[in-house]
Amino acid sequence: MAARAVGRSERQLPAEQGVVTPVLLDRLVGLFSVDMGIDLGTCNTLVSVRGQGIVLNEPSVVAVRKGTNQVLKNGEAVGWVAKEMLGKTPGSITAVRPLKDGVISDFEITEAMLSYFIRKVNGRSKIFGPRVVISIPSGITAVEKRAVFDSAERAGARRTYLVEEPVAAAIGAGLPFAEATASMIVDIGGGTTEVAIMSLADIAVCESVRVAGDDMDEAIMNHMKRTYNMMIGEQTAERIKIEIGSAAPMEKELSMEVRGRDMISGLPRKAPITSEEIREALQEPVTAIIEAVTRTLERAEPELAADLVENGIVMAGGGSLLRGLPNVVQKATGLPTKLADDPLTCVARGTCIYLEHIEEWKDTLENDLEV
Repeated sequence: MAARAVGRSERQLPAEQGVVTPVLLDRLVGLFSVDMGIDLGTCNTLVSVRGQGIVLNEPSVVAVRKGTNQVLKNGEAVGWVAKEMLGKTPGSITAVRPLKDGVISDFEITEAMLSYFIRKVNGRSKIFGPRVVISIPSGITAVEKRAVFDSAERAGARRTYLVEEPVAAAIGAGLPFAEATASMIVDIGGGTTEVAIMSLADIAVCESVRVAGDDMDEAIMNHMKRTYNMMIGEQTAERIKIEIGSAAPMEKELSMEVRGRDMISGLPRKAPITSEEIREALQEPVTAIIEAVTRTLERAEPELAADLVENGIVMAGGGSLLRGLPNVVQKATGLPTKLADDPLTCVARGTCIYLEHIEEWKDTLENDLEV
């Protein structure tokens, strides 16, 4: 099985290459470092290690001193520690999410975050940096790819490979995407939704739309403003989505109490809300995702479309866990639709499998399009 990478970093190995062959040297260096796969997500970053599986799953959030890029707690205020600060920081501290819509929006803070994660997994005692496979959205530009390479290299990676998210998700979901049959994946993350039809270990048709879990949270926040004159934070909106959000009517509708700030009086208050109104609020982002799926299907070759009648659609990513979303996609497309096993970790597991075959696939990767 082979898979497509988008490119690799230019980082060179030390001058000892003249003494030992590069392959032997790379293997020797590998004994003193940990090869890792990184699902660099807008909401969460997952790190997997060859032979160990997923070893780290933390929010993509960094807490810095306001007006600087100095990470708090000696560079340790990253992940869960920083997420707890979102929306609750005093004037001197800012909690930043350095990725927006699946791509790097703050280069230096992304570098600090990657350094923290690589250091945490690789260990401070390791002499050499790791080889890193990073998943990226399929629709990003060459400049955005370069930013990922540079961030990873400056964060301590010895060599960096990029793999497109739909490919990693398909590998992680166990789809037969290397065979001469169509496999379709819909990966709904925090910042982007990746829709791809694959065959023979490559992408035949794909579409990347910047509508995903974050847009669902924003839709809920806007609904609370319009309907209840109440301001709520990102974390509250996410909790509403997880607890009572749905894309299709449920057998038993749910309700919950939401606390926030009254926009008229400016005072804290609470309001009861129902799953029906949240479903209505989520209609716009859900419709945008379904339209991306149907557009991708319309562009598929007839033989691939014929395979999908049998093979159906597999959904991955945290956004696909929205209640009833697979049923809505199935109804819109007429194709059997199912959730992948553990959709949240599909891409990370894909990068881990990629790492296990890195020796076989490395030459192909290094000869691919350089960024």
